[in-house]
Amino acid sequence: MIGIYFSGTGNTKLCVDKFLAEYDNSKNTFSIEDKCTLDKIKNNHEIVIGYPVQYSNIPKILRDYVTSNQYIWKGKKVFIIATMGLFSGDGAGILARLLNSYGAVISGGLHLKMPDSIGDVKVLKRSPEKNKELVMKAEEKIHKVVHSIKNGKPPQEGLGIGYRLAGLFGQRLYFGWKTKRYTDKLKIDHQKCIGCGLCKSLCPMGNISIKNGLAVSCDKCTMCYRCISRCPKQAITLLGKRVIDQNDINKYI
Repeated sequence: MIGIYFSGTGNTKLCVDKFLAEYDNSKNTFSIEDKCTLDKIKNNHEIVIGYPVQYSNIPKILRDYVTSNQYIWKGKKVFIIATMGLFSGDGAGILARLLNSYGAVISGGLHLKMPDSIGDVKVLKRSPEKNKELVMKAEEKIHKVVHSIKNGKPPQEGLGIGYRLAGLFGQRLYFGWKTKRYTDKLKIDHQKCIGCGLCKSLCPMGNISIKNGLAVSCDKCTMCYRCISRCPKQAITLLGKRVIDQNDINKYI
């Protein structure tokens, strides 16, 4: 078994790492940004896929990765881990249905509540202590789920019709359009930017460049919040007007 993931601020990476460590004490986890990941998928039958849910949907970067490599999923046994700040409905189900259409067999789904990564919006902001508690509860849940899987009872979170309706009417019907395409709404305050280039090096889409000593964004932001959470001058925003909290999983473990 291998684990693959897309992770913006580290939440999902931590969860997939913990899952594989609990399952077979391995470290066979790979980001979809790694060049070797496609070969790893081709050479393994059982795969765990993790990602952060965005408006009860799949991040655009992950959807593109799956669809552009649709030939590799046929016959693969896939377990899905969806991380979220609060609610996702069928967060795991969205990817499950897509992978099913490419011939994958979905063995189960797991939803994990983690620290909110949207650092420029007040909603869902929690204290550091509460975020640490969330991480601990997620790790405990992973431990229990792995035990259930080994006993032949994988959880099916996010996979049933009830979950699908909750995701559709809870968020996707109203906000689903936000994740159907990449966004050009990333904002960089040039009064704060020092042109260090950290955001450019972190961006999984190559959406940020440095021009005339300042960071400039284009139109292919996948809303991962990686640059926003790491900018040393808090110069970058997306959904809000100012950075309220910079979220990095290392603060809570």
